[in-house]
Amino acid sequence: MSTPQPDETPPPRKPGLLAGLRSSFITGIVVIAPVGLTVWLIWTAIGWVDSFVLPFVPGPYQPERLFQRVFGPETQVNVRGLGVVVFLLFTVLVGWIAKGVIGRGLIRWAERLVERMPVVRSIYSGVKQIAETVFAQSERSFEKACLIQYPRKDIWAIGFISTETRGEVADKAETAGDLLSVFVPTTPNPTSGFLLFFPREDVIELDMSIEDAAKLVISAGLVYPNPRDPSAPPVPAAPPRAAE
Repeated sequence: MSTPQPDETPPPRKPGLLAGLRSSFITGIVVIAPVGLTVWLIWTAIGWVDSFVLPFVPGPYQPERLFQRVFGPETQVNVRGLGVVVFLLFTVLVGWIAKGVIGRGLIRWAERLVERMPVVRSIYSGVKQIAETVFAQSERSFEKACLIQYPRKDIWAIGFISTETRGEVADKAETAGDLLSVFVPTTPNPTSGFLLFFPREDVIELDMSIEDAAKLVISAGLVYPNPRDPSAPPVPAAPPRAAE
């Protein structure tokens, strides 16, 4: 009778101390980085608004002066966020006044005055058109995410369909069908990009939302919007049930 040979496959080596620390450090970075970056961006934005708004507040009503008046002249308190509150209240007040008859009359008078200034007129009209497009409550900034061939055939890019092309561009473009205005963003900053006009038949609409498409562009393809990771192995299909 032959003697069974022992299994010659060595047992898997346990990760060392440095490998465990490295894995824990990377996991901690993955957890901390999104939270820390979000807090830092919010904190920086609040500080920027404060630095812009608070200089317009009269000196006796500055937050530091008010705290020193209440708690003593030696009190030093950095009240961050008060400028944001002042900005919100002022914006609401201006919007409420602008909805009234007097406010609309003042706005028309100010716009007529601006139209007489050559350089200021161009800047004001451009900024106003952008603001009305971005902050309009009745229309969306983009309709759908799409897939286009850009900058040449067989190279695909993510785009955002803004509107159906109208006006002189649509009239003078040498195409048989309709044109769509497509914004092609850049990575990792999707606020910059290119405005391109594509024939409708060359634009492939995607099922993913605008937010998911933006995540795909910002992450340079690392954050895939599908609910299941396409790199994972496919789930095996369930075997057919036997006929009873």
